[in-house]
Amino acid sequence: MLTKRLTAGAIALGLALPAHAQDVTLNVLYNLPGFTKFHQPLADTFMADNPDIAINFLAPAAGYNEGQQQVLRAAVTGDLPDVYFSGYNLTGELVHTLAPRNQITDLGPFIAAEDAGFMETNFTPNMAALGQVDGVQYGLPVNASSPIMYVNADLVRSAGGDPENMPTTFPELIELAKAIKAANPDAAGMSYDIGGWPDDWLWQALIFQQGGTLVDADTGKVAFDNEFGLNALTLTRQFVTEGGQGVLDWDQARQQFGAGLTGFLFSTPAHVQTIEGLVGDRFQLTTATFPQQDKEHGGVPTGGNSAVILTQDEAKQQAAWKYLKWITGPKAQDTIVRITGYLPTNKLAVGEDYLAPYYAEHPNVMTASLQADRSLPWAGYPGGDSVRIWRTQRDIIGTVMRGEITPEQGLDQMVEQTNALMR
Repeated sequence: MLTKRLTAGAIALGLALPAHAQDVTLNVLYNLPGFTKFHQPLADTFMADNPDIAINFLAPAAGYNEGQQQVLRAAVTGDLPDVYFSGYNLTGELVHTLAPRNQITDLGPFIAAEDAGFMETNFTPNMAALGQVDGVQYGLPVNASSPIMYVNADLVRSAGGDPENMPTTFPELIELAKAIKAANPDAAGMSYDIGGWPDDWLWQALIFQQGGTLVDADTGKVAFDNEFGLNALTLTRQFVTEGGQGVLDWDQARQQFGAGLTGFLFSTPAHVQTIEGLVGDRFQLTTATFPQQDKEHGGVPTGGNSAVILTQDEAKQQAAWKYLKWITGPKAQDTIVRITGYLPTNKLAVGEDYLAPYYAEHPNVMTASLQADRSLPWAGYPGGDSVRIWRTQRDIIGTVMRGEITPEQGLDQMVEQTNALMR
């Protein structure tokens, strides 16, 4: 009775009542269980600052492909998470499936309600584009990863190279790898383990660095049925025949590099801490940006994810928008980069109050940020069969790398089979 009288009295006096803690609960799905190491502490901080919002994490999906399938199934049953961290290469498929059903939220109205210049202040155009589909901002970029080189400085020097000034094109790098192999017969000159990579990120990188694209927007067919595709496949064979690379899966390649048996390795910046641990004090480890054949138009595919809002409940949407702003803000990005090695998606995060001192102490982590202005969206294929397409392409690339078919034959097969799977 006392509570009722106090409530009635407060209403009569026109006083605002304190908000109940955790008035809104957001069900949130992210991919990759290892990402719990930053998602949970960031959510805890967010909830401490926003006691009326509870973040309830669903069991993380094993990977982006698995998360995509989980969300698409949930769209049919009507049990979608309120917020989802969508892989960049799969967001187009997600939007094209959910938008016609009004199951995904256009962030435009929320952005318009912020201070003028909100997007420009926080994100470069390339970063903002990672969350766009058909010109609409459906997501804010959270994690960003572009391929970099890990360099065994000792092996590079043994071949007369300079690890602080690595070559910037693949033909030059192959020549260096050849020299490393000649000077160190028991070592591989290089490792670009595209044939064992779990997705087409490294394949797209070979196309993008030439200034090429994955899919022709006008025809809906592959856009590498030309010199871009042939050059890329020719390089994959040269990595083996001239660069001394073994045909390994990505984990074997990492182990071999850590043992000091590879001149330089291409991988994600998320592996910095892992590779530093593998290397220990065996040799001096440095990193370098990804090579670019076309310095003006070339770029690198950006892996990672953007946060999208799936709930259509207005109160939950407002809460979700607060959460998106927090996890893509400079403070949260500072935390994510220190934990993962990814490059920050928020451009304010590289400032003196955040990552600048950390980068000064950890130059191997900073490398990925140096190519942020060349970050291009990790593309997907129309038709919603990107996973199967890559598995098919990877098998063909493997036969080229092993010399079982020529690059020309491999390109013909890749083009024919990829186009068929996009129908």
